Amino acid sequence: MSSIKDRQRAAARARLEKEMAERAAAAHKRRQRQAIIGSAIAVVVIAGAAVWIVSALHDDKKKTTASSSTTPAGTVACTWTPSDSSTGGKIKDVGTPPKTAPNVGTELMTMNTNLGKIEATIDLTKAPCTGASFAYLSSKKFWDNTKCHRLVNEASFKVLQCGDPFATGKGYRATDGQGGPSYTMAEENLPTDTNNPYPAGSIAMANTGQPGSTGSQFFIVSADTKLPASYTLLGKITTGMDIVQGVVKAGDDGAFKAQAGGGHPKKELDITTLTAVAS
Repeated sequence: MSSIKDRQRAAARARLEKEMAERAAAAHKRRQRQAIIGSAIAVVVIAGAAVWIVSALHDDKKKTTASSSTTPAGTVACTWTPSDSSTGGKIKDVGTPPKTAPNVGTELMTMNTNLGKIEATIDLTKAPCTGASFAYLSSKKFWDNTKCHRLVNEASFKVLQCGDPFATGKGYRATDGQGGPSYTMAEENLPTDTNNPYPAGSIAMANTGQPGSTGSQFFIVSADTKLPASYTLLGKITTGMDIVQGVVKAGDDGAFKAQAGGGHPKKELDITTLTAVAS
């Protein structure tokens, strides 16, 4: 009997030792897995930190770049859109003005004409990009030896239109009024006075009626004129308004009566030189 009990005890002890060995092996494996997972987490954290550092440096670089390209004080950013000659217009390629323009102070615009001097003040706080365009184009002698090609003299619509670089020579041509520079710009300083949007003496920019189609053509308002508030108010005549009114009073030939209205001025106004400089 004792031998049977001894064998039973030995077998029980063997099973216990086996279970303990299996538990120890399982515990070891758990520790290994935990160590591996812990290492992986550490790698992820380190990698994440590296990514964050790189991103932070990248963001700082972007911020530095953005800061360095920030528009300087006293200026605004201007967008010059390349002109599309496919619409049938005539383009005089003179490049584009600088990408920033002063938005403080004024410009003096001077037109020396066959009938005398006409001067105007351009307020750069209200139309900085258009003013910059005028300064740029005048530096290229863009309007020198051109003529005012269109006149409208109606009861509530009295304007003299100029600014086509191809309206040159004596007399008028059918293509006069179709020319402009190699870029267009957005409209600025649109009127807010609905009763008198374009008062006498104003200089405003012509366009095609579409947003962002302002070019080089402008019109001088001879008497208070009601037009849609779609045309940039550029400045105001200070000298020579009597010259403009004399041209308007002389009337037009009705050449544009069937389309846009008005016609060529009967009394020709030729621009010998046009300058626009800071004043």
